[in-house]
Amino acid sequence: MSGKIESSRKTLSGAYQVILSVDCVVFGYDENDKELKILLIKNELEEFKGKWSLLGDILQSKETLEEAANRVLQFRTGLEDVYLEEVQTFSKPGRHPLGRVITLAYYSLIKIDDYELNVAKLDLEARWFNIKEIGELAFDHNEILAVCHERLKQRLREQPVGFSLLPRHFTLKQLQNLYETVLEVEFDKRNFRRKLKNMDVLMEKDGIQQDVAHRPAKLYAFDYDKYETLIRKGRHFAI
Repeated sequence: MSGKIESSRKTLSGAYQVILSVDCVVFGYDENDKELKILLIKNELEEFKGKWSLLGDILQSKETLEEAANRVLQFRTGLEDVYLEEVQTFSKPGRHPLGRVITLAYYSLIKIDDYELNVAKLDLEARWFNIKEIGELAFDHNEILAVCHERLKQRLREQPVGFSLLPRHFTLKQLQNLYETVLEVEFDKRNFRRKLKNMDVLMEKDGIQQDVAHRPAKLYAFDYDKYETLIRKGRHFAI
């Protein structure tokens, strides 16, 4: 959020003006390390030299806030049609050193293996960080991250958003690992699988895991048609 906003410094110093912006918390799941990670960029502002920040930018004159968030994600990751959810507006006075900046926070979910670093145009450093190893971020981005993380946990229990972080075909163990990592809890294997069986939202695929040292497991995929049937019957996705 530090690039174009520099051009607004003079305007803000001369008159009261509110600037709207978007910040995106990009969650990625590292299946190999069983870690929930966050994509951060090195901040350019002198006030936050050496610190990291979320992906963001100011709202352009001819776009909606959601369009701005999608633009930021597409430019930084090279991905389109990424899962994106609006979370909360942050408007505390003094949250930005350049003036009155109000931001709408979103979170998104991407598969890390699909991610392609795309910062050449702005020459920005970008890195994935384990969410448990985040230090002090620029602006109020620690607060934004915490709020979005809680929203992700809530959604993961109530909606099938977690499947956006898994391969298209996955094992039940991979699915349980994801839920335990994001929710920071441990599930009883039998109870976890019983819940999934009762919801009947998975379909078993032909074939098994390949190139694994242990006994290969069956592969599954999320069945969106069955999920729609579940909702029409007045039932809910719940883990």
